[in-house]
Amino acid sequence: MFKVGITGGIGSGKSTVCRLFAERGVAVYDTDAAAKRLMAESEELKAQIIARFGAESYCDGELNRPYLAQRVFGDAQEREALNRLVHPAVIADFEQWAESQTGSYVLLESAILYEAGLDQHLDRVVAVLAPKSLRLERAMLRDGASREQIENRMAAQMDDDTLRDRADVALVNIFEEELEAMVQELDFRFKNHL
Repeated sequence: MFKVGITGGIGSGKSTVCRLFAERGVAVYDTDAAAKRLMAESEELKAQIIARFGAESYCDGELNRPYLAQRVFGDAQEREALNRLVHPAVIADFEQWAESQTGSYVLLESAILYEAGLDQHLDRVVAVLAPKSLRLERAMLRDGASREQIENRMAAQMDDDTLRDRADVALVNIFEEELEAMVQELDFRFKNHL
């Protein structure tokens, strides 16, 4: 199966791009949703999280999000420890999911595609880029967050120049009407594994 990654910073429009591909019949794997599902359902991952972060990580079999967030928020070592458990589980789940799909290619959506090492499992990577001011505006509207909160999230992410340099394709997302034509062209390329 030909595998394409979609990445970009907060407010860039990754989800919009993925929706446009999905409307063309392309299967999309959302790594955020998968990570949440696996932390809730995978007995192996649950056991690893409990072994590393303690029994308080789960209450009555449910992930104790506030506890885990408190442990990893603001502590890079703790966050990295959690990522070392979750990322391999997501990659294995994605590989299994991709092989079960019937289209000519699949998409994987991830804001931390490179940081998680997902690029090693993909044939192409598309970076969705947008001007910082537009990303700020979109994210503040969508999340109901302050400018400072969004700027802090942006600062923790890979910058657009680095994404542009590392990706196979860069899409600049300012107007959705322009995106549709770009997605149509990429759909043709990916169907033909170009």
